[in-house]
Amino acid sequence: MSSTDALARLAAVIESRKPANGGDPEKSYVARLLHKGPDAFLKKIGEEATETVMAAKDMEHGGEAHKLVGEVADLWFHSMIALAYYGLSPADVVAELSRREGLSGLEEKALRKAEQREKTGE
Repeated sequence: MSSTDALARLAAVIESRKPANGGDPEKSYVARLLHKGPDAFLKKIGEEATETVMAAKDMEHGGEAHKLVGEVADLWFHSMIALAYYGLSPADVVAELSRREGLSGLEEKALRKAEQREKTGE
């Protein structure tokens, strides 16, 4: 079983918890966040990103790996809620990572800047 299988299963659960699919905001954390809308889950993403940074910094001072892993899991989970809200899935992210495979980070960043200039006509 692959990691992408686990992400796909989690994405399916998140999809099933959408209020439009019968998810009850009174019984489901995911349904509650989706019902409240972007401000709720985007706030959680910001909080989890900050906690991830703090756990990573703690690793430099003897912090525990499981804390960093746990915070990244929380960040990914809340990011998956955002993806679902906007009709996207982990497969879309994996496809983007695959597209970037073999491209250096500096090359990829330069390409994105060039594409942005083309879009804005600069």
